[in-house]
Amino acid sequence: MIDVAALERWMDGQGVGQGPIRDLVPLTGGSQNIIARFSRDNGEDYVLRRPPQHPRPDASETMRREARVLKALAGTNVPHPALVAACGDEDVLGAAFYIMRPVDGFNPASALSPLLASDPALRHRLGLALVEGIAALGALDHVALGLADFGRGEGYLERQIGRWRKQYDGYAAAPEWNGGADLPGLMEVADWLSANLPATSVPGILHGDYHLANVMVRHDSAELAAIVDWELATIGDPLVDLGWVLATWPEPDGTGGTLPIEPWAGFPAADELIAHYAARSERDLSAIGWYRVFAAWKLAVLLEGTYVRACTGKADKAVGDRLHGRAVALIKRAQNWIAA
Repeated sequence: MIDVAALERWMDGQGVGQGPIRDLVPLTGGSQNIIARFSRDNGEDYVLRRPPQHPRPDASETMRREARVLKALAGTNVPHPALVAACGDEDVLGAAFYIMRPVDGFNPASALSPLLASDPALRHRLGLALVEGIAALGALDHVALGLADFGRGEGYLERQIGRWRKQYDGYAAAPEWNGGADLPGLMEVADWLSANLPATSVPGILHGDYHLANVMVRHDSAELAAIVDWELATIGDPLVDLGWVLATWPEPDGTGGTLPIEPWAGFPAADELIAHYAARSERDLSAIGWYRVFAAWKLAVLLEGTYVRACTGKADKAVGDRLHGRAVALIKRAQNWIAA
């Protein structure tokens, strides 16, 4: 899966480590990005990230963008994996890739550490730390960091609504899908979003898929070790990241969210997350309700795409049904927020 000899030669040319690659352990694979940890004779550990064996046409460009944003974040107060070196040349391993330092932490969406599972106060702190991560990210000057051309910040929200409405309209090409009857209310929410766009939108770095499944947490505390999976990062409206957290966040009783984290007791409520962000950001949060509705709507469109593929036999039916149920719940949640 990984041409170890080619990787060694490339690393030697970059002056990264020395000696043969040892103890290579794949961390993911298959249809996902390939991530592997290994060491060299200099005693350093490394993590390689590259597209899957059968990548999408834009997979290498996505890797180049990930590496670019990680390089730009070096020296900032945003927790992130430290970039060691990047290769945009597809001839070395068959696709662009980069090497980073390992992150000493765990993913809370997979399972809470025994420390956090036993202490509701630490779970509360984790929720606040999650918000602090994107508050710090949204405060960065992307132009000063060399990311002025990393995305088009102006008009980002309007383009997003148009893009995802078009995506949803495209599902109608599948005759096996029942369209609006399967996902009632989605277009009404889209109309509300278009009619209630925030008056102002200040561009900044946007992670694009920010929630508890895309962070690593330190083993000895509730602090973030790193924000990971930067493949959707761009220049847009950073408040979309906060909206994404809110759209996926459970109610105080643990219901209504998109991530089944147990135990949930102790995590802060959504209003506290908003207040915590506001205290650490100069951004105008007066329209945060719009961002929360937008995130729920966009996520519903994304999840429904898998359901459509399942209806046509191109994805697992059980998975498609489960994600469709989440999409329905997200639209209902968005409607409730609009009506409140």
